Amino acid sequence: MLQKWLPLVLGFCISSACAIAQPVMDTLHLPLQSAEKMFLDSNLQLLAQRYNIDANQALVIQARLWPNPNFSVGHTLYSGALRQFFPTGANDETTIGLSQLILLAGKRNKQIKLAQENVHLTEYQFFDLLRTLKYTLRTDFYQIYYLQQSALVYNDEIKALTQIVGAFAEQQGKGYISEKEVVRIKAQLYSFQSEYSQLINQITTTESELRLVLQIKPHFFIDPVVDSNALAKLDPAQYALNTLIDSAYHNRTDLQIARTNMKINQLNYNYQKSLAVPDLSLSLGYDEAGSFLTGYYGVGASIDLPFFNRNQGNIKNARIQIASAEVTQRSTQATVDENVTTSLQKAFAQEKLFRTIDPRFFADFQRLMHEMLVNYEKRNISILEFLDFYDSYKQNTLQLNTIGFNRVSAFEDINYYTGTNFFN
Repeated sequence: MLQKWLPLVLGFCISSACAIAQPVMDTLHLPLQSAEKMFLDSNLQLLAQRYNIDANQALVIQARLWPNPNFSVGHTLYSGALRQFFPTGANDETTIGLSQLILLAGKRNKQIKLAQENVHLTEYQFFDLLRTLKYTLRTDFYQIYYLQQSALVYNDEIKALTQIVGAFAEQQGKGYISEKEVVRIKAQLYSFQSEYSQLINQITTTESELRLVLQIKPHFFIDPVVDSNALAKLDPAQYALNTLIDSAYHNRTDLQIARTNMKINQLNYNYQKSLAVPDLSLSLGYDEAGSFLTGYYGVGASIDLPFFNRNQGNIKNARIQIASAEVTQRSTQATVDENVTTSLQKAFAQEKLFRTIDPRFFADFQRLMHEMLVNYEKRNISILEFLDFYDSYKQNTLQLNTIGFNRVSAFEDINYYTGTNFFN
């Protein structure tokens, strides 16, 4: 019953901690699948990255365009013999020219390939952002869930100690309870309240990050709905290490980015070499009366002579960039191998620790806690025994929740480092 009302209690505590005038937060009960759909539909960072893809696709269109032809026309401005501006008839001179730049050495095709690879790079950057944000979403989701379970413990203990302090306050004046014992109980209560406040702050911070990922309004408190049976069935032995590494090679977007950067640098090197070849300009011209004959029509061609500038510096720079990109790719691949292997080892370690816990341990501890409270109220046990058990109960429950979160987090690491949702 208490777990049912915990989100409302936490929402009230969080809003009250921020400002007295702030209204109680609305609770949003959210399964993981619904959270992921909401994330894909509304995350603004993903939307911005999608625009980058569209922008780079527009640059492919631009790269396909041919250079525009150049048209020129000239006419006599002033005739000194006639002392006349813009003379006409036999005394004027008109020239017309039309030229077209012809790109040589395959420059246009190389520009198109470069633009296309930049589109691929932007797409991989989009999916890498998606992978990172999805990892943040899922880890925050489970962290909030397990922090809430820990908050349950504090809520139980604070409620019980508050009742005891209230009862003792009534009996203290009658001489039944020593002042020292009352102070000791109050000190323990204040300690729990302080730790509970820190836990609420941690939940608040994680909730804020999750709301930003999901683009949810600040007045909502997200209550993760978790299928604990599905979590218990997760098994790191389900997939072999080679399967995970192969998946990472195909799906890790940071590795795809490194490979694409390698292709881009190779294409840029080829393009820079092509720029060493001068472009050809073809022209047609008409001269009305300025040549040795009237009504002159001519055709011409021009090209730069590559004596001084053969793009040597840019070519050398592109060649060095290829070497740098190759080293980066090898480093990224080594990182992928290490990430996947380490994450699987951690998953096995966390799974082994998780399986050593008796499923009845938590229920037994809760039952004993209630019995200890009753016995202490009846004065059957001392205050030291009572507080020692309460502290042990709290510490062990927090450890169980930490073990549970670390286990789930290890599986999420495998998903993140392989770029594949092997475990859901």
